[in-house]
Amino acid sequence: MNKTKIGIIGLGTVGSGVFKTLKNFSNIEIVKISVKNLDKPRNIDGLDKSLLTDNSMEIVNNPDIDVVVELMGGVNPAYELLTEAIKNGKHIVTANKELLAKHGEELFTLAEKHNKVILYEAAIAGGIPLIMPIKTILAGNKINKIHAILNGTTNYILTKMDTDGVSYEEVLKEAQELGYAETDPTGDVEGFDAAYKITTLATIAFGKRVKIENVYREGITKIRKEDMAKANELGYKIKLIATATIDEQDRADVRVHPMLVSKNASLAHINYVTNAIEITGNPVGTVVLSGAGAGEFPTASSVVGDILAINSEINKNEYILPMMRCRHESNAIPVKIEDTFNKYYISITAPNAIGVIAKIGTICANKNISLSSILQKEVFENNNAEITVITEKCQEKLIREVVEELKNCTVDSIIRVAE
Repeated sequence: MNKTKIGIIGLGTVGSGVFKTLKNFSNIEIVKISVKNLDKPRNIDGLDKSLLTDNSMEIVNNPDIDVVVELMGGVNPAYELLTEAIKNGKHIVTANKELLAKHGEELFTLAEKHNKVILYEAAIAGGIPLIMPIKTILAGNKINKIHAILNGTTNYILTKMDTDGVSYEEVLKEAQELGYAETDPTGDVEGFDAAYKITTLATIAFGKRVKIENVYREGITKIRKEDMAKANELGYKIKLIATATIDEQDRADVRVHPMLVSKNASLAHINYVTNAIEITGNPVGTVVLSGAGAGEFPTASSVVGDILAINSEINKNEYILPMMRCRHESNAIPVKIEDTFNKYYISITAPNAIGVIAKIGTICANKNISLSSILQKEVFENNNAEITVITEKCQEKLIREVVEELKNCTVDSIIRVAE
């Protein structure tokens, strides 16, 4: 049996899961593994330390290695390493969502030039099968809409805020103690992680390149426990949603931000660290894929699946896995956030005075914004009132103008409402 020889860059959580999983496959041989620290204790049974190196170029330049598996994350030096690996005739498997979002076009173009494939099933939704189904089973569809929960850390925080009625700060501290959130959680809670993922996912699903710089991003740090309570009363849950739509003119609206999601919607019931992707296309309709979006073995499952896909064709065909290759010939036309149309939840603190609610209604009416509901429930000791407004669908830039005109009022929260 001819074994496919691989080199692994990175032996952290995912790399360890890949190593442990690959022990079950006699047709795969791990030739070398690069790590940051050769002396770091590793709780991995059967790890031959002679496989380890702290020089990733040993893997990239090794003529015996067929596939480079990049699990280190980040842009540098990953981009330089994979560029060199492709030039040296290696196929690539990666779980690096940031690298793909920022440099996917260059890498895929280079890979095609050298007749190599880049597979990245693990880069978007961990253990959830997504890229290969889109490229194969759903290939006959015109996909025009994606709504997804793509970050387990933020979904855990929002779920705990909802179920326990506590603040963002309290839950973040707990999530860090449990290992669900990093010491520096910025990449997750400010929406960067989900933005990288939806950039690549929209590019694949729509068949048009989406640029990361055109993806609107807003995190969860301003969500209050009061917003959670109000959303529940109104029949919603608050989730960090990665959303992408494209129209017949190839205008793509791709963004990440909190949304009020109806309790009748499937994504409203995706809780804690679970991820889910809702894909809408013709003729399939709507398909929902859900499961573990991260973790040692769920992510390793996708990485190993990609390795085995390459193994099944390597040395058998000159041009392997044609359906999995990049076929993008043009860019999507970006839609700016201020030009989008949404429904809005607005929480306002205003003086408890005659005519305040009427004034809010008038300001909205002057912008041709219809209100679905306007509600005052509570008056505080300082004689300020809490007012909640839900608008009908309207243009984002008009909502911003309304906020500017709400003098003598404090706008505590503005959250878009999912359709």
